[in-house]
Amino acid sequence: MASMKTYIAESFDELVNKVTWPSWGELQESSVLVLVASLMISLTVFAMDFVFGVNDPGRFWDGLLGFLYRNVL
Repeated sequence: MASMKTYIAESFDELVNKVTWPSWGELQESSVLVLVASLMISLTVFAMDFVFGVNDPGRFWDGLLGFLYRNVL
């Protein structure tokens, strides 16, 4: 039990005295960067799904591959 108490005390000491925490401005900047990157990735995946027709059958758009299969091939 003493080793567990020592572990918790050393962990607390490390978190309080040795870890460099980001400032509020750095935290906001990183959050905005993550938000923008997530939006860009989600829009890219949405565009790829829409273009290639990965959606429910019978919808208004079957995608580029569905269009090619129905009209060209």
